[in-house]
Amino acid sequence: MTLGAEDRLDITDLLALHGHLVDNDEMDRLDELFTDDIVYEASNLGHGQLRGLAAFRDMARARAGTPGAPVGHHVTNIVLTEAGEGRVHARSKGIGVGVDGECGSVTYEDVIVRGERGWRISRRKITLHFAPAAAPGTEEADS
Repeated sequence: MTLGAEDRLDITDLLALHGHLVDNDEMDRLDELFTDDIVYEASNLGHGQLRGLAAFRDMARARAGTPGAPVGHHVTNIVLTEAGEGRVHARSKGIGVGVDGECGSVTYEDVIVRGERGWRISRRKITLHFAPAAAPGTEEADS
């Protein structure tokens, strides 16, 4: 499979859609973003591994409005790698902005598949960064 310009644009739009849907509480539209059997690895954020669209939707709704929940999700630095017929690996950075203005940085590692409804994220691992990767004695530097 050769990932053409149109596919790259579609996938980039897909990744950007996450923030718009979550930040606007449009949880009923998450099927535009994820496969029904999404595996969402959020252990680093304290949410464990979620399986299925309903589990992600429930977690996102429960977290909305709680202290520390981001009011804005912003994706950047998208890198796409072909991974076989109808599969793409995406790595991107995310910036979350809290109600108090505090910001956090995450890395999203996604497996994106093309199906009947177009491109969808089938697996996402999100890692919140607590310190620079090269800082000695930090979890990220030691891994």
